Amino acid sequence: MKSGLRAVITGAAGGIGRALAGALASRASALLLVGRDATRLAALADELVRKAPDVQIRTVTADLNTAAGRAAIVQAAEALPGGPNLLVNNAGVSELAWFEDQSDAQIERIVQTNLVAPMLLTRALLPQLHRQTQARVVNIGSILGDIGHPGSVAYCASKFALRGFTEALRRELAGSRVQLQYLAPRATRTALNSDAQNALNSELGVASDTPESVAAELLKLLDGPRAERHLGWPEKLFVRINRMLPALVDSSLAKQLPVIRRHAQQGVKP
Repeated sequence: MKSGLRAVITGAAGGIGRALAGALASRASALLLVGRDATRLAALADELVRKAPDVQIRTVTADLNTAAGRAAIVQAAEALPGGPNLLVNNAGVSELAWFEDQSDAQIERIVQTNLVAPMLLTRALLPQLHRQTQARVVNIGSILGDIGHPGSVAYCASKFALRGFTEALRRELAGSRVQLQYLAPRATRTALNSDAQNALNSELGVASDTPESVAAELLKLLDGPRAERHLGWPEKLFVRINRMLPALVDSSLAKQLPVIRRHAQQGVKP
């Protein structure tokens, strides 16, 4: 998909979302930017119009976790000239917190936002995508969708499930006009990270990427046939080790557990 993209991007006002929109504008004819902050969406739209005046930039302020919000997105996508041929499910939330300390509401919010909402939006947009000659759905996951990590239990569960959803639907739609792909960034420098998360990453020496580097990897994913793309080294190696020899990762993380627990219990409070 090298030109003529008509993309719907959720979570467009966030760090990764802004970068994804900027990268896709270079090869799109239309972008629908979705988010909950109308002011930030408008500012992004103005920026993109200046950089890519030939691209139709539209926005919709909507909460993906509500039926009304998803309906608004579907309606706005239908109005795109030619209809959408790319859905990027990027909206998500993350909380560094000890699982036993999290409230029901916190856990439900993570799973609803990171898993249920993209599933429901994808299903709602599939009729439009099927009408295209070629269309794709790209789900933005995480390295923690492959490696269960202390302090991020609910987040990991949501991203593991998102990866499973992507794989299962890809197989269900095999032979159709709609392809499913999964992009798994490692730690990324965005405002989504809490102070506790940043402190943990610093103490453990966790490498992190810029949103722009994640966006560049999205373009590579779109240009190739691969179903999944995992970012970062040695993170990609850890994914392979975790799949084949999970006990080795258990041992490694056990050594870091006191540090992780200290930061996690200073993070989000119920």
